[in-house]
Amino acid sequence: MSEERALRRAVYPASFDPITNGHVDIARRAAAIFDEVIVAVYDTPAKSLVFTTDERVTLCQDALKLAGIENARVAKYSGLTTDFAHREGAQVLIRGLRGVSDFDIEFQQALMYRKLAPDIEVLLLMADLKYTFLSSSIVREVARLGGNVSDIVPPNVLAALREKFDNDHSPAPVPRHLHS
Repeated sequence: MSEERALRRAVYPASFDPITNGHVDIARRAAAIFDEVIVAVYDTPAKSLVFTTDERVTLCQDALKLAGIENARVAKYSGLTTDFAHREGAQVLIRGLRGVSDFDIEFQQALMYRKLAPDIEVLLLMADLKYTFLSSSIVREVARLGGNVSDIVPPNVLAALREKFDNDHSPAPVPRHLHS
């Protein structure tokens, strides 16, 4: 008697503005655990974005393809992450941890996810040591100021950052330590 096993599906939600090698590493590791990983691009985070939702989706799709992660797909969403996970039939939410400060935030968020959707588990994956310092906001700032981010973002993201900031003619702010 053959029983059909339910597809093990996980959602990896974030704003991905932009996706970094750290994000790709978490997606790759999650894809090794689950049948399908949905990299979920949140379209309306409460923060300033450099890339539009559609640009972030395309950057994620291209980065995952470049990384050879075949059982991951990208989708954009709005509203509650748990509602999106239910619509997609996911049983697990994937979150990445870089350090202790992330743990505090992720712990609170996991408890809220549990309250909203007790049937969905939260799996926290530790960032690879070489990515523990990495965040999208740091990448954006370094790239905006002309710094080298080539070893911390996928090649398609590097090109998009260069295009975005080479076309930005607004003056760079004076670093805080240079203010008199």
